[in-house]
Amino acid sequence: MTEAEMKKRCRAIQVVITDVDGVLTDGGMYYSESGDELKKFNVRDGVGCVLLQLAGIKVGAFTGEAGKLIERRTKKIGADFLFTEVRDKLACLNEYLSENNLTKDCVAYIGDEINDYSLLGSVGLFFAVADANDLIRQEADFTLQTRGGEGALREAAQLILTAQEKLTQALEMYLQRQSMS
Repeated sequence: MTEAEMKKRCRAIQVVITDVDGVLTDGGMYYSESGDELKKFNVRDGVGCVLLQLAGIKVGAFTGEAGKLIERRTKKIGADFLFTEVRDKLACLNEYLSENNLTKDCVAYIGDEINDYSLLGSVGLFFAVADANDLIRQEADFTLQTRGGEGALREAAQLILTAQEKLTQALEMYLQRQSMS
């Protein structure tokens, strides 16, 4: 994809949807001695979520998993929506688009693994994390430099907001909010 085409697609984005495991997390499954499941998230993704929202872009997640841990994290970063236990991400996307009167061109998706494959070509812009499955990286519109669990949502946010010429304003608003806290 040319730089001009990338910018054009980024300018149309109104919603960013991310996978959870392998994108917001490093894909690892950690278990404590007592059997509690743990996941590693990155604070940079929270900043990315807020920056997108300050620019008027909705942010959400689709995941095949369920659990309070994912719900707590997406709530903490301020995601606008979360769909859990999703077995058919394309059907979930189409339902979301229909309910919100949106087209696929206004959606960016960040994925990493074969369960995201159905969304390739079904969104305006498909980002793969740097350590995504080879097939996903080859077919994605753009491969991020960031690995899953290391701030991939933040990198995608910066790319989108730069193309939309909203990054500086969103950063200023973010910093203003931080100084008021």
